[in-house]
Amino acid sequence: MPEVSFPVEVVEGVAVVTTPEEIDIANAAGLRAALLEAARPGHTMVVVDMSRTRFCDSAGLNALVTSDRQARANGGEVRLVVGAGVARVVALTGVDRVVPVFASLEDALT
Repeated sequence: MPEVSFPVEVVEGVAVVTTPEEIDIANAAGLRAALLEAARPGHTMVVVDMSRTRFCDSAGLNALVTSDRQARANGGEVRLVVGAGVARVVALTGVDRVVPVFASLEDALT
């Protein structure tokens, strides 16, 4: 299985982590590592751009919630950009009540 990367770039001073089409047990640790990298000192907000993600299992959701908790403990926050592919699972699991969810990257950056 090819290794999946989670690119981190800075957009308007905010660290943005872009996720692949699928997040599952095989790559959730990579997501967690990318979020930890993105939340380094100086970045109080991290945006996870999941707009192209079509599937996210419980391991991926756990990585998102855990990263948000760590960010909040350090005075920061995690924001999610979700498309139709994962919006339903985020809502059904209640993740949207824990981590702020936005429809576009532009909205999440404001």
